[in-house]
Amino acid sequence: MSIDCKAKVKIGPLSRQGKARRLEALQADDHDDHWDAVLVPFGILNVASGQLSLYFGQSAETSDFIVDCLSHWWQAHQNQYPDIRELAIDLDGGSAVRSNRTQFIKRLVQFVQTTRLRVRLIYYPPYHSKYNPIERCWAALENYWNGALLNTIEDALGWAANMRWKGVYPLVHLVEQFYPKHVSVPKDELAEYEQHWQRSEILPKWDVTIAPS
Repeated sequence: MSIDCKAKVKIGPLSRQGKARRLEALQADDHDDHWDAVLVPFGILNVASGQLSLYFGQSAETSDFIVDCLSHWWQAHQNQYPDIRELAIDLDGGSAVRSNRTQFIKRLVQFVQTTRLRVRLIYYPPYHSKYNPIERCWAALENYWNGALLNTIEDALGWAANMRWKGVYPLVHLVEQFYPKHVSVPKDELAEYEQHWQRSEILPKWDVTIAPS
């Protein structure tokens, strides 16, 4: 699978420099000095099947937000994968999912212990995140909705739900929980979680396996 957060999306009558087939051009604000809300898009792509799940948060891109979305995805789809024992996840080194982010270490270990899945994190090195498969999904979404006005959150979710990736409509979810920033784990507590992180000897920052006890 492939995961990633997209740049925040401002909600309001704002121009995104897109194109649409219309008799008359849409009227939009050419300066984004005011907006009504902000969405934080997070995507989970099953690379084999092409099934895309999109989660839209309303606070911040944090480790807790990302692992909560991952947990929700697994709870919703685990019956489709009765024989799966390990998830291989492609991701970049974003601030919320870095392999040294203490809250990410803690939350992912908790996810592994709860699901009893092995999780292997395969990071793309700096400046190479464009090769992460889900990046193509974000490009498709931008091409699809950039010619529209995302005046409301409902408008944004509707446009996202009506795009298609490899002929399949994505599963779209709105996450209403608030996620505070700058959450970290004390060093003495972190040691308990780090022992579950098996780092590659060759690429310790970019190849990590987390196994249940």
